[in-house]
Amino acid sequence: MLRLGESVQEFLAREGMSRRDFLKFCSVMACAGCSEAFLRSPSPTAAELVLDVLSVDYHETIMAPSGFQAEKSKEDAIAAGGYVLVVEGSISTAGVGEYCCVAGKSSRYILEEAAKNAVAVIAIGNCATFGGVPAANPNPTRAVGVWDIVKDKPVVNIPGCPINPANLTATVVHFLTYGSLPAMDQLNRPLFAFGRRIHDNCERRGHFDAGEFVLEWGDDGHRAGWCLYKMGCKGPTSYHNCPTIRFNDGVNWPIGAGHPCIGCSEPGFWDWEVYQPVTLNEVTPPTTYPSVEKPVREISPTSIAISGTAVGAVAGAAGAFAYSALTKRSSHTKPEVEEIESEESAEH
Repeated sequence: MLRLGESVQEFLAREGMSRRDFLKFCSVMACAGCSEAFLRSPSPTAAELVLDVLSVDYHETIMAPSGFQAEKSKEDAIAAGGYVLVVEGSISTAGVGEYCCVAGKSSRYILEEAAKNAVAVIAIGNCATFGGVPAANPNPTRAVGVWDIVKDKPVVNIPGCPINPANLTATVVHFLTYGSLPAMDQLNRPLFAFGRRIHDNCERRGHFDAGEFVLEWGDDGHRAGWCLYKMGCKGPTSYHNCPTIRFNDGVNWPIGAGHPCIGCSEPGFWDWEVYQPVTLNEVTPPTTYPSVEKPVREISPTSIAISGTAVGAVAGAAGAFAYSALTKRSSHTKPEVEEIESEESAEH
């Protein structure tokens, strides 16, 4: 425990932790999941994007320079202008920048400086879009998303924890191809990726409709792949294309692996109860539906056949009449019905 008046450096020295050990610990604890997801993009690969498609002038994880040379690369890119800025991580707004300080600059200052000459900004991951983990209650650093800071540039939000790199790649390719950003929803998320609820495309949706739910981990329903709604799945209230494109080159996704969706594409999901079922405002869970009773009177195949014959006869008579009427019109003669009606009107 840190003693009164003791610095962090003194505390670490007292505990026998070297500077190298401390840096290793920070590296393990640092959040860079979205960059890692991008680096594992299968098609196209990160190498193909960087070497053949894009000019990634600054990315602290993959760039060769470090220290002041890395900062020089960033400054040169900002001065040139006309770039798309991709941001990972939330922005701390509390204090005077001491909660997230890189090269002597606060995260907010770095964002505003980097965005000033950008043509568009893409926020990737729930942290950069909606504040993510740092913004969870009690949010001591007052962490926010990029679009809470950048107001003079178009901002695209690609949430997820981590993102699916296919959604980032598709957004960038759309911009390069059409010179514009893709259509977005009210949360600035691309509709092609976040236009449908996870629940709508989930492979376990049939079990939801049938009222077949996992009730505890490892039960028969869990082994059979039943719906995870009662285990806290947020699929009915989350919008994402996870069920259709999946992860790891389309191999699997959380629900496919037997874990409920945690709603990582939605604002404030870190404050949700992970294993508590969500409240459904539009769809009532099937277990509350009235039971389906077996009909008292059975329908026999014979009656079905008779009914089918009767309908066929009626349809056949109607077709024959229509054919007769059309044939007479084509030969410039009036149909019999019209002749009967004219005779009756003459009598009156």
